[in-house]
Amino acid sequence: MPASDKPLLWLHGEVKSPPFSHAARIETGVFLRRLQRGELLGLPHSRPMPDIGRGCHELRIADQTRTWRIMYAIRSDAIVILEVFAKTARATPTDVLRTCRKRLARYGSAAREKESKR
Repeated sequence: MPASDKPLLWLHGEVKSPPFSHAARIETGVFLRRLQRGELLGLPHSRPMPDIGRGCHELRIADQTRTWRIMYAIRSDAIVILEVFAKTARATPTDVLRTCRKRLARYGSAAREKESKR
């Protein structure tokens, strides 16, 4: 990975086969790699999720039998993966939004603490 690429920081979830199909896992990897290189993805692949926080997005992965969502935040030091789940309803579940907000807040606190120790 070139030094200019951002690392992926997984706070929760994983992408593996199964439950992801092999093709969906590969597609996810391609999108995540593009994010690491600094590319901003738009619809239909990704959409902003300001209800979670600044710089937060929802990556959309269509699979054979379900649709996956990967909630992520773009930060200066990393692409932070907040949640991976199968989308079963039109709206994002409230508990997923709440959980992502909490994880993002914990990440922010830890990042500030780390920075203050430098």
